[in-house]
Amino acid sequence: MRDHPIPAVTEPLQYRAIGVVRGIFRPESEEQSTRGHLVDAEGQEIDAVVLGRMLTLMRRHLDMDRPHLWVVYPRCREAGQLHLQIAGIWEPSTLSASDPEEQPADPATDRLPEGDDYFSIRGELIYTKPEASEVVVKVRQQPRNDGFRPLPFKLQLSGDVELAHLRHFVSLDVRRQGQMLQVQSADVIAPMPTRGGKGRNASRRSGDRGRQGNS
Repeated sequence: MRDHPIPAVTEPLQYRAIGVVRGIFRPESEEQSTRGHLVDAEGQEIDAVVLGRMLTLMRRHLDMDRPHLWVVYPRCREAGQLHLQIAGIWEPSTLSASDPEEQPADPATDRLPEGDDYFSIRGELIYTKPEASEVVVKVRQQPRNDGFRPLPFKLQLSGDVELAHLRHFVSLDVRRQGQMLQVQSADVIAPMPTRGGKGRNASRRSGDRGRQGNS
């Protein structure tokens, strides 16, 4: 079993948007069991949808009346409105207990060094307005196994990233605050390639570096 729900970065220009949020998933209805909301400890409701085989895991192994630490992909479909795609769960103590071939895990392994509500965002900085704490990052997704290439998406964040870093590839450590994703630190990896050729190599740093995390 991995020791972290967010895999390490394997390439310098590796795009991703992934994080962890603790809450109770409440489906819209029995008929719409994959759509609903994550409700955090403060009662904040975040629009959410369950992906893939997670629904089977949730039904068979999880107590859905108590909070769990969900592995999620963030999206911003409306201004000031966060949307989460639930892709996994980080709860080694529960999942190992449900597998007879696994040794029971210490509940302490359920805790992460970064804490709850941590996100790792990596992509192209396409908009920044430091005086208004506005940041927009474009994230590209990998082609699927069937060859389909998903369109890039944009994430609206809150934070201070210098205008000089516009059109650079950035790696951001982000924290959820209610319906917003707040930039805590930013690493500037390199200029994005231009139409006339590849940009020069660069590696600049802004702010304190948090832990890395994948998507």
